[in-house]
Amino acid sequence: MKTTLVIDDRVMLRLKQQAARRGCTMSELVEAALRSFLRDARRPRLELPPLPTFDGGGFRVDVSNREALYQAIGRRALEGAQE
Repeated sequence: MKTTLVIDDRVMLRLKQQAARRGCTMSELVEAALRSFLRDARRPRLELPPLPTFDGGGFRVDVSNREALYQAIGRRALEGAQE
């Protein structure tokens, strides 16, 4: 069946290059791509299990309190990060 499609110039250039590399026509390449797309669209999507969650136990330090941060992180680690 013949049909007319409007394809972006950059996509068309890449299609021509790919067809030349593979030694096939642009029509064959487009048909193969459409078949693959339609085959994948029929497959049911796998339900992924929910990601695990962890209770971190709440905040351990008030981040607005610089002294508390120094104590929690260690003065050297924090001062070294600021340099």
